[in-house]
Amino acid sequence: MKISQAIFSGSSSLEHQKPKLRLPEFAFIGRSNVGKSSLINTICERKNLALTSSRPGKTQLINHFMINEKWYLVDLPGYGYAQASKEKRETLQKTILDYLNNSEELVNLFVLLDSRHDLQKIDLNFMIQLGESGTPFSIVYTKADKLGSEALRLQIEKNNNALLEYWEELPPHFVTSAEDGRGREEILKHIGTMLKNLK
Repeated sequence: MKISQAIFSGSSSLEHQKPKLRLPEFAFIGRSNVGKSSLINTICERKNLALTSSRPGKTQLINHFMINEKWYLVDLPGYGYAQASKEKRETLQKTILDYLNNSEELVNLFVLLDSRHDLQKIDLNFMIQLGESGTPFSIVYTKADKLGSEALRLQIEKNNNALLEYWEELPPHFVTSAEDGRGREEILKHIGTMLKNLK
């Protein structure tokens, strides 16, 4: 799939406030500082479509970007931002859950995991909740350029095996890098296939 147009369409804190034009939605979420905004910019081939920051917790609203006038890429707030106040964490949690539970247009949620680290309990619990609620999701390993090829293979294998303790088969998973563009085509092809299946 070629992205010829990517337009910011609005921010919202609750699902019913999202853009009035309803289109299929593909949302991205992950722990704070997992590289979500950088990956979104890479996928769309735009430098500053999603604002990146070295400070975790930059995304605090639901951001919709219309792609090719056919679907939305949705940038969700990160979860697990430990430095935020308890009140702020609860507000972000409410924003995320309201969207996931109420968006009828959500086709797939891409859950981002840092490929350098072991599976975190907060990520595992979040994905278990998705499975229990029937939310379709895929796994995206980020920052793949930060490890050598063998170390990367072993780490992803370790994390996938940990996930297989909870599921008989894994959801689709992708290995990506915002630095070298790795995984971009595979994610777009997956989105394209899902869009075709909707028709």
